[in-house]
Amino acid sequence: MLVSQVMTQGVQCISPEATIQDAAKLMKSLDVGPLPICNNGRLAGMVTDRDITVRATCEGADPKSTKVAEVMTKGVIYCFDDDDIREAVSLMEERKVRRMLVLNKDKQLVGIVSLRDLALESDDSDLTSEVLEKVSSSAVH
Repeated sequence: MLVSQVMTQGVQCISPEATIQDAAKLMKSLDVGPLPICNNGRLAGMVTDRDITVRATCEGADPKSTKVAEVMTKGVIYCFDDDDIREAVSLMEERKVRRMLVLNKDKQLVGIVSLRDLALESDDSDLTSEVLEKVSSSAVH
């Protein structure tokens, strides 16, 4: 099964020049926690509600003037839409992420795949259980 068969399509991006207030408003209207950051059609990073809270609000950043680029996570994890879901799952497990952006071969953002997508759309319940367990487990000390 390919990633394109289970991913959520129609993911919206926000510009790195947008303010964190703009990002928070968009998150609220879309009812999402993560927002991809795109610059001239290319993936530049990701900002989450946690980034806004922990990286910005905690530091006293002004939500009306602080740019998304200042708090975003760079070097985000992604896979390709024509990857086998087992490859995507392996990467999610390795990096312990619950969602991953999906690009096409032109490196344009085409979707996002989440643990929820895998649970609802995958025909492999063992794979879904495995990734949930590995992503959710904490590091051994």
